[in-house]
Amino acid sequence: MEDYRRIADAVAADIAAGRLRPGDRLPPQRAFARRRRIASSTAARVYGELARRGLVVGEVGRGTFVRAAGEPALADPGGAPVDLQLNFPVLPEQAALLSASLAAVLRPDVLAEALGAGGATGTAAARTAAAGLLARTGWRPSPERILVTGNGKQALAATIAALVPVGGRLGVEALTYPVVRTICARLGVAVVPLEIDEHGVVPDSLRATAVRAVYLQPVLHNPLGVTMPAHRRAEVVAVLEELDVPLIEDAVYTFLSDDPPLAALAPDRTVLVDSLSKRVAPGLTLGFVVPPAHLFDEVAAAVRAGGWTASRFAVEVAAHLIADGTAAAVQQAKRADAMARQRLVAEKLDVRADPRSYHCWWELPPPWRADTFTAAAAREGIAVTPAAAFAVGAAPNAVRLALASPPVDQLGAALDVLARISRGTPDLT
Repeated sequence: MEDYRRIADAVAADIAAGRLRPGDRLPPQRAFARRRRIASSTAARVYGELARRGLVVGEVGRGTFVRAAGEPALADPGGAPVDLQLNFPVLPEQAALLSASLAAVLRPDVLAEALGAGGATGTAAARTAAAGLLARTGWRPSPERILVTGNGKQALAATIAALVPVGGRLGVEALTYPVVRTICARLGVAVVPLEIDEHGVVPDSLRATAVRAVYLQPVLHNPLGVTMPAHRRAEVVAVLEELDVPLIEDAVYTFLSDDPPLAALAPDRTVLVDSLSKRVAPGLTLGFVVPPAHLFDEVAAAVRAGGWTASRFAVEVAAHLIADGTAAAVQQAKRADAMARQRLVAEKLDVRADPRSYHCWWELPPPWRADTFTAAAAREGIAVTPAAAFAVGAAPNAVRLALASPPVDQLGAALDVLARISRGTPDLT
């Protein structure tokens, strides 16, 4: 291996270990060369290699900085004092709400059942409770068609594994949930970007390429926050019917909305995936898969084969939280919380945002680029996500702000800092 690559590997190891953190500035290339006792030309190649790997970004007149993580959905929480990368909506008052419900699960008779073996179909009580929780305007799933997994990511993995074979192709929006790309890479599935506009996926783009299935987020899309209007829903479903392609509908943020799912228009073609991680808490979660009858056995087999079945204890806890109204109460409180946070955003930033959403999409003003803005924010102790983390192909000049994790007063202060940064330039910030 060439010397410059060995040196780049050493710097990359420092970044991976946290010895160099997002926003840290590397020494000027000449200083780096003197410190490493290498030629200036070699130092330039090291910095070029680090940039090629996506680990650093250069700012004209300011230097070279460590980039923020490119896969925020796979990172551990707590990497920055103010985390606007990851959405963990946990309200201060919800612990008290949950504790009363969970006390019932700890009764000896209930606990004895909860300590038994789990399975892909959970229990009849849990399926009935989940059917009521997942129901939305114009759609209510049959309890007999609900499968349970440990979390939403497992629900997605099982569904993709069931519908798309190794070497197959999955159509996804050109800006999509990053974990889907990672799941597909692990399963040997190719992701194919589908064109999007202000209403969501463009129907004609579905005809442009052959795929085995399509993954969409029609309600409160992550990262864009847009919701597909009725006319676009009808167009998308018509094309999927024409092509005879199944749909994987990610409904994880729909608890913040009353909009109907695409499953209401295409019940025999849609596998709906949801979870409790956003509705309730990331540490107290369960995944749900609602396939049509003709795909039920295939998806259930994938859940079992992947080891993605939920524990019986998690199933019993979820059933109690739903049945006694606790999950619904937490959901309503989070709807109010999300809207309060979006009002802060509206006061302080010029961004694209749905007032119901826990995240927003910020198309940055010139001369900022997503990488340089992310690095500037990191130097202020604020973690945001550049558009490249979500892009399948070319990335727009934007960042996503996840609003749910910090306390409201801390969020407001962070938004003030981001507004100040955006009014400056990469050379002056």
